[in-house]
Amino acid sequence: MGEREQYTPGPASGAQIRKDGEKWTLILVRELRHAPEKVWQALTEPEHLREWAPFDADGSLGTVGNTVKLTTVGAPTPRVTETTVTRADAPEVLEYKWGGFDMRWELETFGGGTRLTLWTNIGHRFIAMGAAGWHICFDVLDHLLSGKPLGRMVGPEAMKFGGWQRLNAEYAKQFGIETPDGPSQKGRTNQS
Repeated sequence: MGEREQYTPGPASGAQIRKDGEKWTLILVRELRHAPEKVWQALTEPEHLREWAPFDADGSLGTVGNTVKLTTVGAPTPRVTETTVTRADAPEVLEYKWGGFDMRWELETFGGGTRLTLWTNIGHRFIAMGAAGWHICFDVLDHLLSGKPLGRMVGPEAMKFGGWQRLNAEYAKQFGIETPDGPSQKGRTNQS
């Protein structure tokens, strides 16, 4: 059995939301066992992004001022957005927009590896879905950097994966929000 078939995401963790009126920001933190320089390369270079990220890039995101087309993977119709890298302090901070949403990546040396933090604004009705999707992307990234690639799991393909459904429900419960697919998780108990 391959790595992908054995993969099960861990519980929803390392996420929080910040609310500023209608603008909600998802903050995800993950500790990786890899040096910041190695993680930086995976965040900025097209050949690495296509292995784990929910978009393809037609150029490097590693240089301020670079204009890059980002193509969302798995969208029902082609969704291409053009972005300009607004900050690229290798290997510490990366900023750009994806589909009009702010993307801020922070990398800190931590215990022989990297503490990776993603800050992104997502519509509040979809923030649990975003957390679940990025959770899986971070797992795929970690496996890739460890030399045990799982293959990219994003968009509708990821949503069919049983682990994604569980994560979406867990994050919705943590955030105290309703999911677009169902009732509020607030105050519900586990029912078999």
